[in-house]
Amino acid sequence: MTTRPELSDRRSPGRPPVPLERIIATAIQILDEEGADALSMRTLARRLNSGTATLYRHFSGRAELVAHVIDGVLGEGRVEPEVMRTLSWSQACETLAHAMFEVFRRHPGVAPLLVDQVPVGPHAMAQREQGIALLLDAGFSPADAAQTWATLARYVLGFAIQLAGGGSEAGEPWAAPDMSAFPATLSVVEHLPIPLEREFAFGLNLLIGGLGRLRGHD
Repeated sequence: MTTRPELSDRRSPGRPPVPLERIIATAIQILDEEGADALSMRTLARRLNSGTATLYRHFSGRAELVAHVIDGVLGEGRVEPEVMRTLSWSQACETLAHAMFEVFRRHPGVAPLLVDQVPVGPHAMAQREQGIALLLDAGFSPADAAQTWATLARYVLGFAIQLAGGGSEAGEPWAAPDMSAFPATLSVVEHLPIPLEREFAFGLNLLIGGLGRLRGHD
């Protein structure tokens, strides 16, 4: 499912409209506090001390609201072009991936909303354009640039969804009641479980290293 936020507000005569920026900020607050399932037009209207009719002046329904919310959150992960120009292509990819992951870490309720839709709002498109452009400039073919960016985005999203389930904490050292049948696992049990953030960084390094070989050199 693909939903694109419209850039213009839809308004009709009647109850004074609530500013779009306030609506989006409040929707994000609901996601942060209560999770993705809690965000509805009625819940949002109550939080704004308004009515759903006010929201429908801006959005055709929840799907369009969600699209705006996603794009607003993705805008927080912007990496300035001046910073990107100081980095190699691999460093730039790593920086973009970490920036996206950090946004989802701050707003864990947002990642599950991306499972069923491709973000195509202004911020999402600018982010995608930035990533694909740097890959093309680095010598990746158009096909490889498209596949690479899609893979990086999916990698980040996959880890981010785990954040929504509280997977960012390492937790207590674990072991089965009887570890004698699992000697290999027992030999590394002091290193388990691995914090999600560390696992994300480790896997990202492996992924980017593989991309270097795909490109033809590291």
